[in-house]
Amino acid sequence: MCGIVGAIRAPQNNVVDFLTDGLKRLEYRGYDSSGIAVHTAEGICRVRRVGRVANMEAAAQAQKLCGQTGIGHTRWATHGGVTEPNAHPHVSGGLIAVVHNGIIENFEAERARLQQLGYAFESQTDTEVIAHSVHHEYTANGGDLFAAVKAACARFHGAYAIGVISRDRPEHMAVARMGCPLLVGFGEGETFIASDVSAVIAFTRRIAYLEDGDIALLNTQGIVRLCDKNGEAAERAVKTSELSLASLELGLYSHFMQKEIHEQPQAVAATAEVFLDGGFVPENFGSNAREVFQSINSIKILACGTSYYAALTAKYWLESIAKIPTDVEIASEYRYRDVIADPQQLVITISQSGETLDTMEALKYAQSLGHCHSLSVCNVMESALPRASSLVLYTRAGAEIGVASTKAFTTQLVVLFGLAVTLGKLRGHIDAEREHAHTEALRQLPGSIQHALNLEPQVAAWAQKFAQKSSALFLGRGIHYPIALEGALKLKEITYIHAEAYPAGELKHGPLALVDENMPIVVIAPNDALLDKVKANMQEVGARGGELFVFTDLDSHFEAAQGVHLIRTPRHTGALSPIIHSIPVQLLAYHAALARGTDVDKPRNLAKSVTVE
Repeated sequence: MCGIVGAIRAPQNNVVDFLTDGLKRLEYRGYDSSGIAVHTAEGICRVRRVGRVANMEAAAQAQKLCGQTGIGHTRWATHGGVTEPNAHPHVSGGLIAVVHNGIIENFEAERARLQQLGYAFESQTDTEVIAHSVHHEYTANGGDLFAAVKAACARFHGAYAIGVISRDRPEHMAVARMGCPLLVGFGEGETFIASDVSAVIAFTRRIAYLEDGDIALLNTQGIVRLCDKNGEAAERAVKTSELSLASLELGLYSHFMQKEIHEQPQAVAATAEVFLDGGFVPENFGSNAREVFQSINSIKILACGTSYYAALTAKYWLESIAKIPTDVEIASEYRYRDVIADPQQLVITISQSGETLDTMEALKYAQSLGHCHSLSVCNVMESALPRASSLVLYTRAGAEIGVASTKAFTTQLVVLFGLAVTLGKLRGHIDAEREHAHTEALRQLPGSIQHALNLEPQVAAWAQKFAQKSSALFLGRGIHYPIALEGALKLKEITYIHAEAYPAGELKHGPLALVDENMPIVVIAPNDALLDKVKANMQEVGARGGELFVFTDLDSHFEAAQGVHLIRTPRHTGALSPIIHSIPVQLLAYHAALARGTDVDKPRNLAKSVTVE
């Protein structure tokens, strides 16, 4: 949520060009207003607008805004409504400008304190207390921007990433990070900041990730001064980003979600490569993974949203393949309840961004209770969750821009399946023959996904009917129930159609009351051991006039009929079937959104990287 950019550029380069380009590349994170503040000959000049970055860009161009130092922001409203006064950057006394991602939890107390000091507030935001607090400390510390930010941050409780510029020090910028992502990019005689590497990749690939508690002072040559959470001088490693600029462009596609759905064969193949090349060995997850895996007695998975549904799917694999007890919890709930900790339990966190605040805080909570074994499944290198975990295996999905996750979900499933087989082999439940079968299934998976993608015209035809509905019900059983959950989530995320998912066997315990001729019922019905049970549940729906839309397999044995529509995916792929059946429900949501005319890549009220509670 929210996006931060900033730069101190070389004399020949206008910082406004970078700020607007960077903010456009961060649009996928979710936002409702944007703004920039630039150091000019007249002082700090600010442009803010509600709506898309293009609105703000047009206003900046009309003002012919130009300078070498500046900061920019896309805001996702938390404190205060979607208004221009609440948009960032916030300025104090014409002297200090601030952009901020996160939440200052004690902002009300700070606001009262600053009001007593004579500061007037123009917004409803928690961020304005940062601007005034830095202004107060700046004047008290003789114009030392680093000292001012350090002193101000010492008063804040919560999560934040902050970028600060001052009217008197155009050659400097100060930054701070606590719980929200922030990086520094190093160019030729210029320095950049951003909350995501995608914002700077067109300008530099040399980046350093700040850590929690870091406060730094920057100039055109890079980091001038940096102290860590203990107030001690520190350095951060400079890395070369491997992110492809092409992955951030639409190319031939109409939307990033469409592009990312169709990138799944390649993304899954890239993620599976670690198991296909090196086998199902613990070392794929870290140098000490074998020792950790041999010492654990159970697993707890913490995740949110789509990643939570990946975790629910993994529970079936881990218990059936590895024979290890597995518990799955929503991260935002886990962190606020009394937990019976088990130090021999492996805690797994799953997050596309690696910065999901609820999941990060849940991991910290688990570690505070004595959990010493942790594994992160993540798509972003060097993000917070992998750095906080003792073990990690990255998905190889590439940049995912669309807010509704697609390829990140299926690649998470590949990693979790690989983990289940690895643990099953290590615990003596998988012999060489079974391991070979799992290897071959993974090897054939990208081709099976492509076959499922080829069903797009049929799914698109169904979507025209869904676009006219206000509600939908998704059903699945066993390991395909989480796929029904994911299908319902995708539909409501980008079409705004109300959708629910249930285990098909639960129909008679309540949801059947919803069924009538106006309620489309999506059924995930692969040719597995539960197919006959699912057929019986479908009969319950048909008897009450419900219209069934069934995703089944090529080798299942039932036919379309009045009120029963069938789309057949490839032949049943065994344990990996949930990954195949993820594809048509993604396509259904995408094409229904197209038919309804909603914003596919940037659905209302949602953000890609959820870094606030």
